[in-house]
Amino acid sequence: MIRLLLADDHPVVRAGLRAVLDAEPDFEIAAEAPTAERAVELAGSERVDVVLMDLQFGAGMHGAQATALIAALPDGPRVLVLTTYDTDADILAAVEAGASGYLLKDAPPEELAAAVRTAASGRSALAPAVADRLMDRMRAPSEALSRRELEVLQLVRDGLSNADVARELFLSQATVKSHLVHIYAKLGVDSRTAAVAAAVGQGLLRSR
Repeated sequence: MIRLLLADDHPVVRAGLRAVLDAEPDFEIAAEAPTAERAVELAGSERVDVVLMDLQFGAGMHGAQATALIAALPDGPRVLVLTTYDTDADILAAVEAGASGYLLKDAPPEELAAAVRTAASGRSALAPAVADRLMDRMRAPSEALSRRELEVLQLVRDGLSNADVARELFLSQATVKSHLVHIYAKLGVDSRTAAVAAAVGQGLLRSR
């Protein structure tokens, strides 16, 4: 029996997931968490095999942060990210945090069930669109924005100045400027506004 923890801040989403997953004979819903913080707590205290983790929980901890904490637990459960977001920034954050899989919420029930079983077995479970994006990054690494460049650009999108970005990421302003120069070159733009627009248009960042 594969024991599951459903981590999502929307009760309707959790109810929908429960209805779909309860229909599988080898699944058991062990617990539900409305916040990322609660998900981390339950993952460490309950006997759980796979956590289905949303990325956005409103206020509080982000799903990628919770994923990293759960992945660091000794003999902790696998984390399968289940979200509506398929941007490079979200995918990289989740994968680098230690997620065993990344699935979109519009996945059909049979794909979701298969992904849960794959994650539970210790293998990677990626939605086809997510796998394609990661393969594209591997084919052209010199053109892809790095995780740090995506972090810088996300903060620029949020309206932070270079000095603010430097403080937030514990970098020097010179380093932030250097990252921006590389970002502009990779995106073929010459301004902060154009860089954000290009990144959103290419699916690298979410629009605000």
